[in-house]
Formats: sequence, C-alpha cells, structure tokens
Amino acid sequence: MTKQEEKKPVLRLASASPRRRQLLELIGVPHVVTPADIDESPQPDEPPNDYVLRLAREKAEAVWALHTDLPVLAADTTVVIDDEILGKPESEADAHSMLGKLSGRDHMVHTAVAIWSDEHQMLFHTSTQVCFATLSSEEIHAYWESGEPRGKAGAYAIQGLGAVFVTGISGTYTGVMGLPLFETAHLLRQAGIPVWGGTLPARVEVAE
Repeated sequence: MTKQEEKKPVLRLASASPRRRQLLELIGVPHVVTPADIDESPQPDEPPNDYVLRLAREKAEAVWALHTDLPVLAADTTVVIDDEILGKPESEADAHSMLGKLSGRDHMVHTAVAIWSDEHQMLFHTSTQVCFATLSSEEIHAYWESGEPRGKAGAYAIQGLGAVFVTGISGTYTGVMGLPLFETAHLLRQAGIPVWGGTLPARVEVAE
C-alpha cells in the first residue's frame, strides 16, 4: 500500500471535536470531518446513557443523509453527577457551578458511538467513573481563565490542564476524552473499516 493510499479517507467523522480527530489519527483511521447539526437538548426524564446513544445515532443519521460516499462515525459524551447532565458552560459562573459539583466527588462520563452506512448501523455506549480532588474557588477561576473549560462537557478536559484535578478513573480514559478507542476500533473492524492504516488484521472472535 502506498502512502497516498494510506491517507485516503475511509471514514466521515460527524464531529468538530479536535480530540476525536486526534484519537482517530492515533489509531490510523484517515477521515474527513463533517460536523452534524442537530438539537442536543435532553428529553424530559431521559437517562444519560439513552441521551448519548440517541445523540450519537441522530448525528450519524444526519450526516449520512447528506453524504453517503463514506461510512459515518458519530459520538456524544456527557458528564453526569447526581443524575444531572452537565453540558458545556456558557459563562464562568456556569463553569464554577459545574466544577463545584464535581469537586471532591466521583462522577460518571457517558460516551456513545455510532457507525453508519448502508451495510452497518452500529451503536455502543461506555461509562467511566472519574474521581475529582477538592477544588478551591481560586483553582476554578484560574482554570476558567486558561480557556480550557469552554466548549467542554462538565467544564473540564481530562487530557488537558484539567488532568491535575483527576485523582483516578475506573473505565476507559479515551472514553472520557470523547472516543473510547478499544470499542471504536472493534466496531470499525467489524464494519470492514481499516484500522492502523489497514495493517491491523480483521478481528476474529475467539470462542470460549
């Protein structure tokens, strides 16, 4: 396989998230970016896992309806504490409220991924428990001033400056980043979409 062939897109990413793009590049999946434009409002009494699964599916369907040249991958991530979905902060006060709720406690991060084409419509969901240190008002203010909380679910990024607040996790680290790589690679290979630039053999299920 030539270098030009290796770089030929094999997937359409229905997300503007630079983290998801970097994660796909990390596992050798060349792609093009086509963000989905949908209403991301939670439905009344919608459980967090159902919420992220619905949004991932709707994003994939929206992009597939416009572009059918490549399989579509869509994802959605949300931060949940006390059954409350924490979205993206719109102000410092909003971020302070969110991070104050996370301070000194454990919370859950739910991520759903959809892979969509004529041949395959696949969905999966992961949950990861994240433990936060106790945060001072000064730390939260400094973090907001860094610019990182803007546009981040729960007002933090585990792969960035926010890592200093995380005392531990139980689950998938890349899922908290926005794209759980083990599960995503598994589904991509099931759908016949090459990983590692096509050098990773097709996944074979081993009977127990």
